[in-house]
Amino acid sequence: MTTIAFIGLGNMGGPMAANLVKAGHTVQGFDLMPENLALAADYGITTMRDARSALEGAEVVVTMLPAGKHVLSVYEEITPWVASGALMIDCSTIDVESARKAHDIASRHGLLSIDAPVSGGTGGAAAGTLTFMAGGSTDSYSKAEPILQPMAGKIVHCGDPGAGQAAKICNNMILGISMIGVAEAFVLAEKLGLSHQSLFDVASTSSGQCWSLTTYCPVPGPVPNSPANRDYRPGFAAALMLKDLKLSQEAAQAAGAVTPLGAEATQLYALFNALGNGGTDFSGIIQFLRGKGE
Repeated sequence: MTTIAFIGLGNMGGPMAANLVKAGHTVQGFDLMPENLALAADYGITTMRDARSALEGAEVVVTMLPAGKHVLSVYEEITPWVASGALMIDCSTIDVESARKAHDIASRHGLLSIDAPVSGGTGGAAAGTLTFMAGGSTDSYSKAEPILQPMAGKIVHCGDPGAGQAAKICNNMILGISMIGVAEAFVLAEKLGLSHQSLFDVASTSSGQCWSLTTYCPVPGPVPNSPANRDYRPGFAAALMLKDLKLSQEAAQAAGAVTPLGAEATQLYALFNALGNGGTDFSGIIQFLRGKGE
């Protein structure tokens, strides 16, 4: 089995690293938050005092960090100390430009690298059913695939460096737009006297069918495991959806793409977050559309 350094053991990284331990890998982890380290230790992860110490003997380094600036800072700090020929896997969701810069930093130190953001939320991280969107060379992907497998339900090699982040940004723009559409339909149905279940039974088997409806329905009842049945506890927090939507709009501007629905979804989630709902599941936007501020 492989010795893996895992940097970033939060709500996503901790369970992901735990699945690597379950698969028989040796995982040496570091996080800035003591409570995350304590939980990681319960998962069987060997917790380390700093990022550099986590690299000792590591053949693979996995990072799961909040933003591009954090990824680049960590890469600049640790790559001089990573064993030659090792593989760098960044699972953070960041902008495409920063992802490509991270690949360049790794390359300068003779390291293989992929960007491999994920979809599936905390539930998928715990269950080992995440979708990984990978960008990088064929050699890097071939080496990364067996490492990603214990954490994954699906792994897609999307293309060259940065392609994984591009796929993630596009996917989550679709998700944000579609959740608003589904939520608007349920709000309209309520006004028209149509029950939630009736709308679900029709739309889930006809042209309105989508993941936001059939897997993550924003009203309680039709999909028992959706956050709507848990008072919109996340899942996937609205603050993270806003982050991803902002990344999509930055990318659209840089690429000269026209994304009017993506722009509108970004504005709606910005308002929802501004009202103090950043820690609410993103499907809770239905409350905002109902005219409820909180």
